[in-house]
Amino acid sequence: MIAQIKGHVVEKNPTEIIIDCSGVGYEVKISLNTFTSLGNEEIKLFTRFIVREDAQILYGFSTKDEREMFNHLISVSGIGPNTAMIMLSSLIPEEIAAAIQGEDVRTIQSIKGIGAKTAQRVIVDLKDKMLKLAFSAENMFSANNTTRFDALTALISLGFEKKSAEKVIDKIDTGDLSVEELIKEALRIL
Repeated sequence: MIAQIKGHVVEKNPTEIIIDCSGVGYEVKISLNTFTSLGNEEIKLFTRFIVREDAQILYGFSTKDEREMFNHLISVSGIGPNTAMIMLSSLIPEEIAAAIQGEDVRTIQSIKGIGAKTAQRVIVDLKDKMLKLAFSAENMFSANNTTRFDALTALISLGFEKKSAEKVIDKIDTGDLSVEELIKEALRIL
């Protein structure tokens, strides 16, 4: 799987970009939000490589959050990569997450190609996942919380509830433990 690509812009269009990486030109499908955030020199995109029966397509995103939202959206029945890119072109990932958490069917339905049933399916399928996404977004910008954040992320990915994991981490975090020590200690308590 191709997780990221870095190179010089050869050609830039609102829906795709060609990036030269050591003499190889990669065609990457992008959203309008990514298009507006890209410069014209060397760039780095986070990618998702999708292989279909009739094509191999590389999708690119300016942020990891946008790529993560794309992955969540394509996991919903009835939403393919093209529809997910339209959604990410219409709204930024935070707006999509807020609409899903707030069960705002109208906002999701306002996106071209999304009907009422599909909007409701997106909300039902992704509501719990958006809580985890909001959790990682709120802690991502705090440089002092790196160890705590990494430990909490690991515990949540292991299936523990956010609130109970936070309580345990708050109880045992003295500031001098490594991520591994913090996780091991938390697992003993949980």
